[in-house]
Amino acid sequence: QVTLVESGGGLVQPGGSLRLSCAASTNIFDFNDMGWYRQAPGKQRELVATINVGGVTNYEDSVKGRFTISRNGAENTVSLQMNALKPEDTAIYYCRARILRRINWGPGTQVTVSS
Repeated sequence: QVTLVESGGGLVQPGGSLRLSCAASTNIFDFNDMGWYRQAPGKQRELVATINVGGVTNYEDSVKGRFTISRNGAENTVSLQMNALKPEDTAIYYCRARILRRINWGPGTQVTVSS
């Protein structure tokens, strides 16, 4: 049983920064890929950024140049550095980890961008 726990969410003003972290209960290199997804009220969950076992990253267009996904193998964490935040980034952010066809989700952390 894999456990993922997100942290780092909160309230930030437009233009501000937040850093989200996802702690995994197992070696993160056991996963084919890990990533961050978000779900805003009334909208479907969408991909934000992913990183695969080889270190290749992928970003949703609206966050390119503002968000950076990274990982720390020693701590078994994957992080999302979010800069230049906009009100439309407001959502619950979820960590996801995939091993073949098995997908694991964290409980999510709320990010609110508002003045």
